[in-house]
Amino acid sequence: MGNRQSEPPVHYNCLIVDDETELAKMTCEYFEMFDVSCACVEGAAECLDFLKRNQVDILLLDINLKEESGFALCKQLRSHWDIPILFISARQSDDDILMALNIGGDDYVKKPYTLSVLLAKVKVMLKRMTAMEQPAKEEVADEVFVLSEQTMSVFLKGKEISLKGKEFALLKCLYDHKNTIVTKEQLFEMVWGNSFYGDGTLNVHIRKLREKLENNPNEPEYIKTVWGTGYILKVPE
Repeated sequence: MGNRQSEPPVHYNCLIVDDETELAKMTCEYFEMFDVSCACVEGAAECLDFLKRNQVDILLLDINLKEESGFALCKQLRSHWDIPILFISARQSDDDILMALNIGGDDYVKKPYTLSVLLAKVKVMLKRMTAMEQPAKEEVADEVFVLSEQTMSVFLKGKEISLKGKEFALLKCLYDHKNTIVTKEQLFEMVWGNSFYGDGTLNVHIRKLREKLENNPNEPEYIKTVWGTGYILKVPE
């Protein structure tokens, strides 16, 4: 046991937590073919033990695990780790998707998934995480909002605020159209592509952005609701 603990941690791009062992192994093998190092475990206990001994960039998490639900595991993970969590599940309801996002999930992919599409999502997350360029300090000082795609963060009046994948994508969409109304339909198309999750998903992400950016999320200064239409990001010119 002592020798095991003294070993340096192994770095993995991705960890899959799924009790559908064959599917998880197949996904790992596919990822490895495209230079994404990957490991898989079947349950919560194995996942927690793995993360204590290894470094992981992204975690793919199923909801229906044998001993403990993926929801419960996600809550445990969020109390100790800040790695992106992408839910992969055969459960299709909006309630499950909203629950996953509310407790700390960054995205939700429905089973059966296409390996190439799942890999593309993972690679986008990895690209954002590994690029380390920071905006120039003078630019940060001069602007109210400065978005950094490399670090997936926003500088608000010079203060850096880290965002999750969909939060950053949503803010960037609003920022690219700042001071103009962006409809809900436009946001779904530009942020979620062809996947339509319903208003609840959008509301959850808007609320999370406000909690991070606004002094008073209930009386937002920047992200304004245009009732019945969409949202507008108010940025001083």
